[in-house]
Amino acid sequence: MKFICDGLTLSEAVSKVSKACAVRTTAPIMECIRITADSVGISLLATDGELSILKKIKAEVLEEGEICVPGKLFNDFTLKLLGEEISFTTGERGMEIKYRDSVSYMQTLPAEEFPAINFEIGENSFVIKQATLKKIIAETTFCCAQDDSRPVLKGCLLDFKEKLEAIALDGYRLALASAEIVSKSGEKSIICPARTLVEISRMLSDDDAETTLYTQGGMLLVGSEGMTIVSRLYQGEFIKKENVIPSKFTTEIVVNRNELIASAERAAVLIRGDKNNLVTLDISADGVKISSVSEYGNVSEVVAAQTTGFDLVISMNAKFLLDALRALSEDEVTVSFNGAISPFILQNKEGKDNLYLILPVRNAA
Repeated sequence: MKFICDGLTLSEAVSKVSKACAVRTTAPIMECIRITADSVGISLLATDGELSILKKIKAEVLEEGEICVPGKLFNDFTLKLLGEEISFTTGERGMEIKYRDSVSYMQTLPAEEFPAINFEIGENSFVIKQATLKKIIAETTFCCAQDDSRPVLKGCLLDFKEKLEAIALDGYRLALASAEIVSKSGEKSIICPARTLVEISRMLSDDDAETTLYTQGGMLLVGSEGMTIVSRLYQGEFIKKENVIPSKFTTEIVVNRNELIASAERAAVLIRGDKNNLVTLDISADGVKISSVSEYGNVSEVVAAQTTGFDLVISMNAKFLLDALRALSEDEVTVSFNGAISPFILQNKEGKDNLYLILPVRNAA
């Protein structure tokens, strides 16, 4: 195999594909990127068994072939050759890399050892605007679980019906967002790993261009501008939103979002590093008093709000509160409560396309 390509183009492609390289594995081939050179150009492919990323770029191919190179090392190396024209040739010593008057070598593994990836996925299809999909991913994935205790919660439920509805939760908070679908071949619910959705978001544009999500069996495929992502889907029971999202509330406030964010951020400074990271909201007809207490001091300040219902004192994780407020977009938001120990929700005052539910924390103080 022999090809010549631009260093910047190659590095950008390798950086994207390397996100799918396995990090901790007993199989060295899973840490590799498979490079395939043919008459069209070169293809870079990586997989960790769950997520696979394929990227095609233009190159001058002098000899067709394929080989596997260590993903992380290849990514780090190509980052140092952004302004170069690089020649790659495979031989007995591995891969020979020529740039300027220099020659380097990198060990390789046979391409035959690389696992086969199925790109023939297309039983169901869902067309959506790229900017819309990026938005719904950003509004939900931060609420997915990070640990492996309940693997299904590391994914986001995507429910394709009249609209696309996405739900994510980690056991302490929940995100719900919905968006319009351009067209669909049917109705389907899937649980997609949050990590996959983040990589999909990175390859999408912020405009009205459309992209198609294909599903078949337990697999998902999405492609855009020479890049294709294939992912396994999680299997299992996901929580039903009707069982956790309240429909009636005893206390509601309408508050300026930026003012509440600024106040909560100041309250969070002194509790940074504390185990519970608690801020407390004291809600009354006079507004909302936001406070925090730690060994370093305390913060107490009042934010104006329109209050209806009962007075209330409630504590919650400051990060969860701030994450939800930042994910909302309107100047004014509505926060609705059912007492000091029941879940509460945050929404834009007018648009109801997304919603955040947070479990409060009992404050011993």
